Parts: sequence; structure tokens; C-alpha cells
Amino acid sequence: MVTDESPLGLEADRGLLSRTSTAERVAGVLRTRIAEGFFLPGSRLSEQDIGNALGVSRNTLRESFRLLTHERLLTHELNRGVFVRVPTVDDVRDIYRVRKLVECAAVRGITERPASYDKITATVAEGDEAAETGRWQDLGTANIRFHSEIVALTGSERVVELMQGLTAELRLVFHVMADPRRFHERYLPRNRELLGPLGEGDGRRAEKLLAAYLSDAEAQLVEAYSERSADGASL
Repeated sequence: MVTDESPLGLEADRGLLSRTSTAERVAGVLRTRIAEGFFLPGSRLSEQDIGNALGVSRNTLRESFRLLTHERLLTHELNRGVFVRVPTVDDVRDIYRVRKLVECAAVRGITERPASYDKITATVAEGDEAAETGRWQDLGTANIRFHSEIVALTGSERVVELMQGLTAELRLVFHVMADPRRFHERYLPRNRELLGPLGEGDGRRAEKLLAAYLSDAEAQLVEAYSERSADGASL
């Protein structure tokens, strides 16, 4: 039941709303940095350094850390601080389960060249350029952008937001590859191959290619995790 006192009760929450909004923006910055490979799995995040760099209060930064912990990107260790999370092999399988559901559905219903086709093509060109100059982290970023454009074909803001967090988590998974070139370079031709059916509006063929692509990537990453476990490396 609404009473005359309700507005006064809400006024008390005004400061919290302002802080939360700022924390969400800070979380967005950090999420992007993780997705671009600037923060490595297992690395400790300094409240002082990040707070000073972004010009935000400790409380705001801690709220953003909480949001990213909920997204499985960070983890808090008692008396030690906040760390970038180290994904497990089960995370790999779950991430790719979601990717297959979302990305394959995104291309399945295509019957004509998407309006964003040029943007998709541009991400492939970025990957080619990065490979030619040996910038393997940038190649990984271009590949992630390629798949982000695929997800955007759903036309759903909710799905895109869902996948932003998953994309950042995926970047953490990629760090398990001792040789990033070994992983990313082999998928450049497959990105180019996907441009064909997308440009022709052949969603069914695009879906078939993409499903095989994602299954192969998942298998390769699971194998890499197994190799590191056998070598005694920390995951």
C-alpha cells in the first residue's frame, strides 16, 4: 500500500542510486579491460591504484568489484584482496554451451545480408592485420569483436548485455593457451569462411559452420587445460 510517507523513504536512497550508477560505469570500464586482455587471471587488483586512476571513491570501487564478482570475473579472498578470477575447465564447457545457444540462434534466421555486414567484415580485416604484424593479443580482441557482432544480429539488447560479461570471461579462458598464436590464428580463415553465407543470407549454412567452429574451439581449450593440469601448472 502506498502512503504519504513513501516519497520521503525513497529520498533516503538517492545517494545510493548515484553511487550505484557510478559503480556500474566503473564496472563497465574494468569489464572492457578484462575483455581486451589487460588484466590477467590471478592478478591482484589494487584499490588504491585503480581508484586513483579512475578518480572514484573506495566505496564506489568496491561496489564495482562486487558487481564483477557476481559476473564471475573477479574473486575476493579474505585478508588478501580482490583478484581476477582463474576460470576452470568446467567454466570453459559452460561458456561454450551458452555461446552455441546464442550465436547459432543469431545466424539461424538470416535470409538476407545483415545491415551490419560491413562491421562484421571489418573485424575480420582487423584480425588479418593483427596476424600480419604478429600482434596476437590484438588478434584475439578482433576475434572477440567478430563474435560480438554475430551476437548483435539477435537485435536484442538483453542478449548483447548478457554476452558482454561472458566475453570478458572468455578472454580469461584464452590466457590458458601458452601460445596465443596457436589458438587464434587458425580461426581467421574460418571467420572469413563465415562471411560467405552471411553475405548471401544463408543462415542455415552459417549456423552449421559456426556450430562446428565453436565445438572445435571448445575442444582445443579443454585440451589445453588438460595439458596444463598434467604439467602441474596452476589453472
